[in-house]
Amino acid sequence: MTVTHLKPAPGLPPQAATDTADIVQIMLARLRAEGEAAALDYAARLDGWDGEIVLPAARLAEAQRALPVTLVEDIAYAHANIRAFAEAQRASVQEFEVELRPGLRAGQRLIPVGCAGCYVPGGRYAHIASALMTVTTARAAGVDRVIACSPPGKEGLPPAILHALHVAGADEVLALGGVQGIAAMAFGLFGLPQADILAGPGNQFVAEAKRQLFGPVGIDMVAGPTDVMILADSSADPELVALDLLGQAEHGGNSPVWLATDHRPLAERVLARLPGLAETLPEPNRTAAREAWAQLGEVMLCGSREEMAALADRYAPEHLHVQARDLAWWRQRLRAYGSLFLGAETTVAFGDKAAGPNHVLPTGRAARHTGGLSVHKFLKCVTWQEAAPEALPDLARASAGISRAEGMEGHARSAEARLAQKPCRAAG
Repeated sequence: MTVTHLKPAPGLPPQAATDTADIVQIMLARLRAEGEAAALDYAARLDGWDGEIVLPAARLAEAQRALPVTLVEDIAYAHANIRAFAEAQRASVQEFEVELRPGLRAGQRLIPVGCAGCYVPGGRYAHIASALMTVTTARAAGVDRVIACSPPGKEGLPPAILHALHVAGADEVLALGGVQGIAAMAFGLFGLPQADILAGPGNQFVAEAKRQLFGPVGIDMVAGPTDVMILADSSADPELVALDLLGQAEHGGNSPVWLATDHRPLAERVLARLPGLAETLPEPNRTAAREAWAQLGEVMLCGSREEMAALADRYAPEHLHVQARDLAWWRQRLRAYGSLFLGAETTVAFGDKAAGPNHVLPTGRAARHTGGLSVHKFLKCVTWQEAAPEALPDLARASAGISRAEGMEGHARSAEARLAQKPCRAAG
């Protein structure tokens, strides 16, 4: 592959020497031992919050009054799209049963988890869309109980977050963030049930808490910093390409932004234009975008569209945006991405906020082996089997033979014992 880096990435900026894994391990151990008292202490010390933790349902229902009508309408629009897409996903997978051989039946059931815990990030931005993406998807999957948590600011949770959670269908909302919020949902603190699965993006401490808790509780994925790759040919508009890179760069200095093109003039125009566009952003977005572009921005010149596609498969970006001719070719060819954005008319911002497909996506090249959050993450795909007398001779013989070849005599005898039994069928 002949790829020329017109702008290489120097690498990550200097990081603090703190060991995230150790900090989270200590916090989780204390939260297990001390429960709500530890959660309240962390909330006060880390978030400066000593108010209500479990918010009354009326607070969510009333949050709409504090919002402009236009924002309420925007949230309704996005929610309708997200719900419709999630419901279509749910309908795409079915239960079934099949008779594999005479008397040997097997099948598949789809069982929603009982309780989902959804994390909504806070901090620099109010992540309204994350509230919609996680809770709405769990509801579409058929989850009975959906709990959400989000870090409060000095005035508590923003009304827009509360309204989005209300529209999406959260049963309970905790004004609790970070490791303590994740632990509260996983351990069933504050009188709530233990979550069967934890979903939603967060900072490195949230991601590490999910990673350490995985096993007894499920997780959607361990997500890292967001990223984007744009594939563009000579038909692309350099201004749009620069703006789309900038949109992802404003997440912060640890967010990679990549451009791959087979057209040098386009690459040079984007390189010339992007720094100036970054200066037009307000703070703190401006500084965040500057850092991301300086440290992790890459512009790569490829020899053909096939080289561009192969490069994208190697990078496995979270967001992959194609601004090139023959979109059908790209849709069929590309194989490793969290979500694919086709054409100049679309943009990652649409998918992040309101288009419908989920924006909780794999990062750090995890798109090589997994997709993003979907109704499937909240469903257990379980199997069942039932054997009738006519299936037993061959089934027992094969099972016993394989068992003995493996050295598992107990298994073999358990299989052969069925041949000696009188036929017995359960009622119904």
